[in-house]
Amino acid sequence: MSASPTAFLALVSVLMLAGCAANTAAKKPAPPAPAVLEATQCGSMQRVHALGDFLFASQPSREDFALAKDAGVRTVLNFRHRGELPPDFDEKSIVEGLGMTYVSLPWSGEDQLTDEVFDKGRDVLTTGERPMLVHCASANRVGAIVLVWRVLDHGVPFDQALDEAQRIGMKTPGFERRAKAYIASHTK
Repeated sequence: MSASPTAFLALVSVLMLAGCAANTAAKKPAPPAPAVLEATQCGSMQRVHALGDFLFASQPSREDFALAKDAGVRTVLNFRHRGELPPDFDEKSIVEGLGMTYVSLPWSGEDQLTDEVFDKGRDVLTTGERPMLVHCASANRVGAIVLVWRVLDHGVPFDQALDEAQRIGMKTPGFERRAKAYIASHTK
């Protein structure tokens, strides 16, 4: 599914504006993302949602990464294991070859969704250079990490954050259970 020229130009404009407002200091916590999650399109990605200067998505193609770079994306956060990708698709090389920062935080399945994964995911989302593209295969894993990040780092009510996570692509009930337990253990 391709973006219409008008939709893509709007996305580029949003990302470029967001890029101008992005933090320039390394590891400085970023301001909260706005509260409105919007479905959008970018190249051939099947599932894409924008939230401020973040794109949450399913697996991008080589061409999608180039489109994201042209739109101002500076960081790519990938939750997929290397073995999930075709042997001839070196995502790290593609992303870095385009001049973007590549962050790999591979996990899959409820048993791999640990407190450490939540901690690292929240850290990258909070301190990584923006605009940022965050993806996995279907956006299921993305939704799980975004759920805790929105509640704990942005003060979004759980039900709203859960709705956002599900719209992003989270569908595994075990991810919701893990996220809820993590949030409970980090709320005082």
